[in-house]
Amino acid sequence: MSIQVLLVEDHTLVRAGIRSLLRSFHGVEVVAEAGNGREALPLIETYHPDVVVMDVAMPEMNGLEATKRITKDFPRVRVIVLSMHASEEYVWQALQAGACGYLLKDASAEELEIALRAVIKGETYLSPAISKHVVSAYIRRVSGETGSVEVLTPRQREVLQLIAEGHSTKEIAQKLDIGIKTVETHRAQLMERLDIHDLAGLVRYAIRNGIVRPET
Repeated sequence: MSIQVLLVEDHTLVRAGIRSLLRSFHGVEVVAEAGNGREALPLIETYHPDVVVMDVAMPEMNGLEATKRITKDFPRVRVIVLSMHASEEYVWQALQAGACGYLLKDASAEELEIALRAVIKGETYLSPAISKHVVSAYIRRVSGETGSVEVLTPRQREVLQLIAEGHSTKEIAQKLDIGIKTVETHRAQLMERLDIHDLAGLVRYAIRNGIVRPET
């Protein structure tokens, strides 16, 4: 039986390289591709993949938010998160979102194949390069704490990402198909809930919590 994969990555050349790797694995089929989380959601409904290989930092809807939506709406689908970051916060957020695997982007081709076959069997796969203290810290936090980003609703996280990406209120309203006043209300609620009272602070919060990538 083949493993059907949806690949979600916003960089075209990187996506082509990962696609080529996936297709080289015996019994693995790339059924569709997307450039961000928002594009991925309807493709899951159409293609019913077994696994989603998901980048973290993407425009419009990042991989962490998309993973939350996928694991809620399509619980049968397994998500492997691809990331450049081995930090505790990124790993914890991915697993908390429902990812079954966390793979660093400098991993080998063999490691990607191992991760695919592990999550298909219902296992959780973490890159060996992710140190033991990161995993231990995750277990401690899951048992007793909730990350501050979890206090936000899915819509608030969407609005936060678009704000942090520099979109205007009008642009956010158009992208989410909601009214300008609704966007302003969400922004006010974000500031109140996070106790952050300026846009620059919201941007810093979004970067710190992996919602957007910092400008390079």
